[in-house]
Amino acid sequence: MPDNSKLTNILITAFPAFKSRNYKLYFSGQLISLIGTWLQIVALGWLVLKMTNSAFLIGLITALGSLPSLFFTLFGGVIVDRFPKKKILFITQGSAMILAITLGILTVFNVINIWEIAIIAFLMGTVAAIDIPARQAFVAELVFKDQIPSAIALNSATFNAARVIGPGIAGLLIAWIGTGGAFLINGLSYIAVIAALWSMNIESIIAEKKTGTLTAIKEGLVYSFSHPIIRMLIIFTAVSSVFGWSYSTVMPLIAANEFYLDAAGLGYMYAAGGLGALSATLLIGLFSKKVSSVYFILGGNTLFSVCIILFSFTTNLTLALVLLFFAGFGLLSQFAMINTTIQRLVKSEFRGRVLSIYIFMFMGLTPLGNFEVGLLSENMGTGFAIRTGAFIVFLFGVLVYFYRDRIKKDFTEYKKVI
Repeated sequence: MPDNSKLTNILITAFPAFKSRNYKLYFSGQLISLIGTWLQIVALGWLVLKMTNSAFLIGLITALGSLPSLFFTLFGGVIVDRFPKKKILFITQGSAMILAITLGILTVFNVINIWEIAIIAFLMGTVAAIDIPARQAFVAELVFKDQIPSAIALNSATFNAARVIGPGIAGLLIAWIGTGGAFLINGLSYIAVIAALWSMNIESIIAEKKTGTLTAIKEGLVYSFSHPIIRMLIIFTAVSSVFGWSYSTVMPLIAANEFYLDAAGLGYMYAAGGLGALSATLLIGLFSKKVSSVYFILGGNTLFSVCIILFSFTTNLTLALVLLFFAGFGLLSQFAMINTTIQRLVKSEFRGRVLSIYIFMFMGLTPLGNFEVGLLSENMGTGFAIRTGAFIVFLFGVLVYFYRDRIKKDFTEYKKVI
């Protein structure tokens, strides 16, 4: 039998965040809940495809789910800085559970229509606009500062482990219990993270309420965009989010129309990218202290964009899955290290607001990308749409590479005046 104590020591050495009891509870609850979330992502894309067979409507529904981030995420950051994050998460996770169960019931009884899906997607996006900044900032309170890179890597691991497991079983579940059943299972999965939160004993860092909400948002924006490295990372995130991440929006259409796959096949395509991202997460956890973040960010950007461009041309399923694996590896390397670097650099009193700006760029701008890729797919084809976006992402990475010394110089000057 394996020596459990040795295995535990290896895990703690590789991922010091596991030393925290609170983080271990959070990690377990999140993994279960996120598997449910990925069940819903696959089921929702498949449901809209079967109802409409329209790339534009798939993009529109996805955009509506992301649109609230455009309007509410910055306000969410102020809320996160001013109220206990644990209480915020109780409210947001409970609200998401109610919405998922509502979607499931409407679908099971076959009374769902496209506009009800749109409304629920928008409401879930509104909840996420507060929930995601809260979760990102909450992680930093569960561990010591030197454990933050490990915690963020593990957070990405949970997301991407769920991204492998969820889609992998989603197709089977959809065939067995239908999309409505998948939505209901997602609703029940929120119980895991709510139970984990209930079991924690933690005090949140709360900023003093000296200013109004709009002034607090302005302070966060000024702080973020006056910091040379945080500014560059936020802009990098915006470009990758709008032109890169949106490829996943039309994945149901690619699976059905290009590779003639069913829901299970769609799940495998999502899982391939998730498995690549999970592999990148483990690599970051092991080597983040030994390898410069620049290599992870720019190298990941290049790997992702090249793989998506090649993916847009292939009609071979095996090659497509391999390319999606490495695209997921590259994309996660980039975003996880951007998140880690921001968390390392930001002052605690600005953490919620700065992370809300990062999430605004990461999620709030995705409606633009979803709309763009849906519209281009409808008129020029899905291959043209996703390779155009990937090429723009690649060009921006090249631009940052050539300006990297200027960014370092600006950061050195910035540190002298703060």
